Amino acid sequence: MLNSSILNPKSIAIIGASNDITKPGGKVLKNLLFANFSKNIYPVNPKESIIQGLKCYNNISQLPETDCAILAIPASAVNETVQYLAENKNTRGFIVFSAGFGELNEEGKKLENELKAIIKKYNANLIGPNSIGVLNTNYAGVFAGAIPKLEIKGVDFVTGSGATAVFIVEQAILRGLPFSSVYSVGNSAQIGVEEVLEYWDETFSSNGAKVKMIYIEQVHNPEKFYKHTSSLIKKGAKIIALKAGSTDSGARAVSSHTGALAGSDTAVDALFKKAGIIRSFSRDELVTVACVLMYRELHGKNLAVITHAGGPGILCTDQLIKDGFKVPKIEGTDAKDLLDELFYGSSVSNPIDFLATGTPEQLGLILDYVENKFDNIDGSIVIYGTPGLFDVTPAYDILNEKINNSKKPIFPVLPSPVQTKDAIEHFISLGNAIFPDETRLAEALARVYNSPKYIEETQPSYSINYDIIRDIIKTNEKGKFLSPENNAKILDAIGIPRATEILIKNESDIDMFSKKISYPVVMKIIGPVHKTDVGGVILNIQDDNELRKAFAKIISIPNAEGALIQPMLKGTELYIGVKKEETFGHLIFFGLGGIFIEVIKDVAYELAPFGKNTADRLIKSIRSYPMIEGVRGQKGINQEKLIDIILRISELTRIAPEISEMDINPLIATEDDIYAIDIRIKIG
Repeated sequence: MLNSSILNPKSIAIIGASNDITKPGGKVLKNLLFANFSKNIYPVNPKESIIQGLKCYNNISQLPETDCAILAIPASAVNETVQYLAENKNTRGFIVFSAGFGELNEEGKKLENELKAIIKKYNANLIGPNSIGVLNTNYAGVFAGAIPKLEIKGVDFVTGSGATAVFIVEQAILRGLPFSSVYSVGNSAQIGVEEVLEYWDETFSSNGAKVKMIYIEQVHNPEKFYKHTSSLIKKGAKIIALKAGSTDSGARAVSSHTGALAGSDTAVDALFKKAGIIRSFSRDELVTVACVLMYRELHGKNLAVITHAGGPGILCTDQLIKDGFKVPKIEGTDAKDLLDELFYGSSVSNPIDFLATGTPEQLGLILDYVENKFDNIDGSIVIYGTPGLFDVTPAYDILNEKINNSKKPIFPVLPSPVQTKDAIEHFISLGNAIFPDETRLAEALARVYNSPKYIEETQPSYSINYDIIRDIIKTNEKGKFLSPENNAKILDAIGIPRATEILIKNESDIDMFSKKISYPVVMKIIGPVHKTDVGGVILNIQDDNELRKAFAKIISIPNAEGALIQPMLKGTELYIGVKKEETFGHLIFFGLGGIFIEVIKDVAYELAPFGKNTADRLIKSIRSYPMIEGVRGQKGINQEKLIDIILRISELTRIAPEISEMDINPLIATEDDIYAIDIRIKIG
């Protein structure tokens, strides 16, 4: 938990302070003074007597007791300094700018571990090393970047990269996005993203910051991350995150940057989805979505596009439609009355174009109609710039008034940053965030509106034969696939229906089981994992003679250990898969089965364990979901039974966490029944 020495220090020592503001120790002092830190500041530098107008201490031994120390000195001197201050000056908050620790090499990791041990010994807090610092409404303990507008209800921001934080904050300043706090955790030696989330969770207030931004390169503790993000969202927070390293090359770059391996991006994506976090994929999108979240929530997909410039209105409309919104036609008596109030040539059909000659008063009137008379509109986008012929400040004042007084959200696109610079700054000073581009706004609205929401639910309990499953897991060799017999036992133990099957090891077994075989049947090879690739699946076998020929062919395939005989079942082929991601747990995948899983790659996934509503979301997330419902006269499948099977597999991952991979491909599904046909399970 973050302590008061980091959050609200009464005194700050800057070790390595400087008169040179191009150095970290000089810039952080300048920022503290600029942000009016009115408490005690103690610069330390052996070569100076006065630094930026403040008395300078030549040695840390001369310091009075100090709450917080900011270190801008070589890495080799950090640990000794921290040890001395903690022991002799009662310092319990440390912000370490210095690089050269775990992100560098093994020697740096050793140094970092020693630093962690000192911090733990004195029950102190550490931000960094390799950090740009901490910024909140109490003080500006950062050495890099511009200082944004700070207010209690601004955005909280935690970042694993200092430089990225600087660039994001600069974009936010231009948009008028205020901040409540910025935490640059650097190497996260003690306080990382998860610990900041824990602090936000435990101190959350509806009167404080509701929007939280995260830039992250790896999730150190997925369980803790999920616990606090989902808790925050349940309390009313909105969380937007940018995760770097979504490709193999990007993950390699993360490793190089931070000295730690990045987790699977699929696992991170599933974690975000389960928690209800909105994921962005660029700095611009992160800031734009945060600005959207600062406005009233959009309840519905019907938007009015209001503009005095036709082109941007069309571009905005196109993007909204592409992203699943509607720009419904506005008509009727009220629409005619509004049109009569506007200049000739205007249009109110939506987009509402009130021409370049339209007045601020007309803009206000349009917004009043949207708010009070147009029931088929849920919110509006106002695009208002200028060709430079008139002052737009009066229009922006009216826009500000309507934003504050309307129940329907209004999103302002102000596309003339050069010619209306002063007017935009005035509009921002009134407490507004702005959007410079209408299509980027539309994309951000879609990201917010369409992102999966947190689902609070419990996983149902089942009568499952726990002992059989555990015995199989314990006796199976690690790193190996289970035998067909054990696969069948596990499915039976968790209550998943499967197609009847007969195991054939030699030709004489055919005579033994011939009376139990009802044709037509399918024969599948035992041994090779990818049966189809080696020609190990023979369909539509009609009699004993064809069965013997099929077995002779299959047993001749290299590595064949025998064959399975199953009835030929007809229906929709489905796929359910399981993959274990270290530290994250198990991902459960769903899609169409058979060859479609490899060709179409239409697969959705969720992080186990979960309940019925999440299982329902999982099956509805695939593009081919209409085939599950039934299309063109083809009957749909039994979705209740499908959900039940998925939940039983979710429960299996809890009972048998050693499972590293599991595929059921295909399941054959009809409107009445679902049967597992081909199963493989690997123990990690």
